[in-house]
Amino acid sequence: MKLEKDKAKKPSVPLRPPLLEVICDTMADGLFTVDLDGTITFWNKGAERITGYTAEDVIGKNCDILEGDNCLGTDCVDGIRSCGLYEKGEVKNNECTIRTKDGHHVTLLKNARVLKDKHGNIIGGVENLTDITNLKRAEEEVRLLRRELRERHEFEGIIGKDAHMQEVYNLIEDVAPTTASVLILGESGTGKELVARALHFKSLRADGPFVKVNCAALAENLLESELFGHVRGAFTGAIRDKIGRFELAHGGTLFLDEIGDISPNVQVKLLRALHEKVIERVGDIKPLLVDVRIIAATHQDLRQLMKEGIFRDDLYYRLKVVSLFLPPLRERKDDIPLLTEHFIKKFRRHTGKSVSGIHPDALRTLMSYSWPGNVRELENAIEHAFVLGKTKTITPDLLPIEISPCPVCHASEASIPSNAGAITEEKLQTALAKAGWNKAKAARSLGVTRTTVWRNIKKYGLREEPASEP
Repeated sequence: MKLEKDKAKKPSVPLRPPLLEVICDTMADGLFTVDLDGTITFWNKGAERITGYTAEDVIGKNCDILEGDNCLGTDCVDGIRSCGLYEKGEVKNNECTIRTKDGHHVTLLKNARVLKDKHGNIIGGVENLTDITNLKRAEEEVRLLRRELRERHEFEGIIGKDAHMQEVYNLIEDVAPTTASVLILGESGTGKELVARALHFKSLRADGPFVKVNCAALAENLLESELFGHVRGAFTGAIRDKIGRFELAHGGTLFLDEIGDISPNVQVKLLRALHEKVIERVGDIKPLLVDVRIIAATHQDLRQLMKEGIFRDDLYYRLKVVSLFLPPLRERKDDIPLLTEHFIKKFRRHTGKSVSGIHPDALRTLMSYSWPGNVRELENAIEHAFVLGKTKTITPDLLPIEISPCPVCHASEASIPSNAGAITEEKLQTALAKAGWNKAKAARSLGVTRTTVWRNIKKYGLREEPASEP
């Protein structure tokens, strides 16, 4: 009894108006109240920061001072009675724009509700203002970046006027808007990932994620976890749950590069994901629905792998709803000048170097090469020339040695002496000594290329002698 009596005597902390003001002023959001006439009766510090208006500026004035573009009432002549808030009782997450004191516009998320006395009569309203201007600006930036990314990837890098490439372009246009699985075939370096990105960014899923997995880069157990995710404790080292690439690609596109390298066990799980649109994380039995478009690519002959029992027939036909073949560069050499120009512009932009073009002899060298590494090797060759070059034109000697291995490949026939390829050790040592071991100067004096000088230095095992002490 005594305990209960003591509890009854314990004073409570009254929520007096000054204390309420302090609490409201600690809020980051804006908060204000209005009476039945729409006159502002309270205005917290958050509202001051957001709008620029101080409490002295607005208290006693109508709330239409904010010039909201999405107010709940078109006309507030009757105060809160003509406002939609009076009719609805509350408003949740209403997005609107107001004009600040200095004339700028800010975007707000507004929540409001009516205030009632103890008899249930409406006596006013309270509004909470959350400034989402930066969020809306960020959303707009993301939207613009997505559009730029989509435009950039639609056909960037897939350069070519060759008839084979025209067929590729047409097929991309036809297939991209669909949800069909696509199998991209072609040698390494032909641009399979570029085609996959083009298919994604020209599709209805362009605003969704594009997720790539290199199936050849991971061991079987790691690939399974990477694709489907795992739960904590699924295997040694699984210390927490992990989301797989299928879940990350939900609503977008999953690009499975080098699909021919996946194991039979992963093939079974992948087949189920394609067929049922369902996956299970490693170590879990809970099915997860996924909405993913699959684009796969390989440089291997999947039909041959099927004959050998390495690749499943049913998975092959699931993946190959539409197949798209990218020809090797050696079969479309007319595109080499276009690709070269494209890569020169790309590396000029990246490096800031003023390289304006390629020498005709260097271009002839590129045209005569077989390009086992395809477009990727050509891109690397141009980058190699940018790294070494100090002039405005790419010359043959700036190309990698495997592409331009002989003097004839480096310059026109008229400029090459008949004995250009036969440099004796004595002649080379003399030229290097006169040039102060400047290989470019020595090459010019011998009438050969810098690459030839390098090759002969290696051939004869020559080394620059250190300068002797005076």
